[in-house]
Amino acid sequence: MLSARILDRIELLRLSTRLQLGRRAWLVPALALIWPAYRAISLVFGWRQQSFTEDDVQNGLIGVPVYMLAVGLGVRIIASEIEQRTLEVTYTVPGGAKRVWMAKLVGAMLPLIVAGLLIAIVTAIFLTPYSPHVLYGSLQGAAFYLVLGMGLGALFRSEITAALVGSVILLLNGFVIGFGEYQTRWSPLFNPVAADNINEADLLAYTIQNRIGFALLIAALVALACARAERREQLLRI
Repeated sequence: MLSARILDRIELLRLSTRLQLGRRAWLVPALALIWPAYRAISLVFGWRQQSFTEDDVQNGLIGVPVYMLAVGLGVRIIASEIEQRTLEVTYTVPGGAKRVWMAKLVGAMLPLIVAGLLIAIVTAIFLTPYSPHVLYGSLQGAAFYLVLGMGLGALFRSEITAALVGSVILLLNGFVIGFGEYQTRWSPLFNPVAADNINEADLLAYTIQNRIGFALLIAALVALACARAERREQLLRI
């Protein structure tokens, strides 16, 4: 009985991922490897003068393609149902529409994790060594922009509008941290490895505050997005 339920959950995740990414869902994480390939080429041809360090890994090497992919996948979770006129069917699913949203959310997170792992492996082999915890920082940022995109899709009821707003927020966040030059614990892209002029005790405290704080914020954004999606009268209006 338990094994049957587990298999059902796995099949639901597979279908949810395929629904969002199509039959060639496995290509999406592979496409993310274009970014580290470009960064490696920039070193070979001298477009970048300095070699990469651990400071560059979380956001500059792993983060950029994963964050952009997160926004693109996030806005599709709810907004695609609205644009494809399948939202009414979603509300008839046994267990409620929230079950569908959560399955699609987890299904969207899986290719992000795979993409992050692939880029992390390529980065460690060809570009620069780094501590494993750096990867967690990248996945935290990806999870934040994924659920943010999900919420924006439910709010604007449009994939394109939500993607544009999500991209602007990501870009503004990049400007706030100077694209890695400055670090603040209030940013989902906080990189403790690149934080200068902070003593070890404060840095540890800031890191814990950031990781726990954004885990709670991500959970809150999921709850808000699902609550918005449950307001069927507003989402179904033309």
